[in-house]
Amino acid sequence: MLRRRMWIMLGVVLLVVLLLAGYKAFSVYQQIQQFSAPKPPISVPVVTASEREWQSRLPAIGTLKALQGVDLSLEIAGTVKAVLFDSGQSVRVGQPLLQLDSDVEKALLGTAQADLGLARVEHGRGSRLVGDQAISKGEFDKLAAQLEKANATVAQLNASLAKKRILAPFSGIIGIRQVDVGDYLASGTVIATLQDLSSLYLDFNVPEQALPSLAVGQKALVSVAAYPGQRFEATLSAINPKVDEATRNVLVRATLPNPESKLLPGMFGDLQVLLPGPKTQIVLPESAITYTLYGNSVYVVAPEKVTSEKSDKAEPEQNAKGQPRLVVERRFVETGERRDGLVIISKGIKAGEQVVSGGQLKLDSGAHVAISADTTLAPEPHSQPRAN
Repeated sequence: MLRRRMWIMLGVVLLVVLLLAGYKAFSVYQQIQQFSAPKPPISVPVVTASEREWQSRLPAIGTLKALQGVDLSLEIAGTVKAVLFDSGQSVRVGQPLLQLDSDVEKALLGTAQADLGLARVEHGRGSRLVGDQAISKGEFDKLAAQLEKANATVAQLNASLAKKRILAPFSGIIGIRQVDVGDYLASGTVIATLQDLSSLYLDFNVPEQALPSLAVGQKALVSVAAYPGQRFEATLSAINPKVDEATRNVLVRATLPNPESKLLPGMFGDLQVLLPGPKTQIVLPESAITYTLYGNSVYVVAPEKVTSEKSDKAEPEQNAKGQPRLVVERRFVETGERRDGLVIISKGIKAGEQVVSGGQLKLDSGAHVAISADTTLAPEPHSQPRAN
């Protein structure tokens, strides 16, 4: 009886062990099937490398300057008697701007002019008397010297009176006034700034290696932070005939019209000089490039090819839907100039090849992919501006 129970217990234990072993074997089989099943393709956006007319540009930065600009200041000290302009007013050349108190100088000028009149009368009388030998030649010379001295005194006082008044040296827009009527101003005090904004200069430096590609008359596109997205056209007007020995740079000046006075002196200008000779280049969006320390690369999409048993030639492999299976190939490229989100590919890519433009981190060479739409390489309105 006892032996029979033992056999029953052993049979039950054996049955449980077999059931557990079978379940475990079935689980391992499912995992093997799961890992051995083909992975679904990775969905990635793709663009086609295309050829475009690309005009090379030379980037530079500079500061805007007025065609004529000056800080109006006094040559002599004095008290302000009249301010003859309003802040921000447009003034003409020669227009009076400020008048200092000149009562003392005017009184002295009246005295000097009286002395000049007397000297002229005495000189005229002396010229007749010396002819009649009524006075000596030496006495007549003294009368002539007194006349010249009186003339010089009047001229000196007229010059002093002129310095009591400030006139506009050129036409332009005057800035905010810094003085009021009644202020006593020392010599050299600035009363306001005057700027001719009809045109502006933009001075910038370029490396000496770029000098052969520059010439007076070339066009340049200028942008400023105050008007994002807007570009102003300038013309190279002068190239400095000397290279800076410290920086090995050349100073270049561009001139740009400013009819609406939107641009102001002192603004930071970002410009791009349009170099001659547009060329056809292969371009890709910058998002398609993987930048690394050991080189730049892209993932090129192409049909997967396998060698058939009937033929030694590699033929495209098809998926269950009868479409070619696509794989990616990592390819190192040489990049060039970048602009407006695009970059020139000088080596490594041919026109018409499809390149992954996003999600490169989840890819590796040989991975299967599925193409999704991407409009990154669509033409942009400001990608190729032309000079007039």
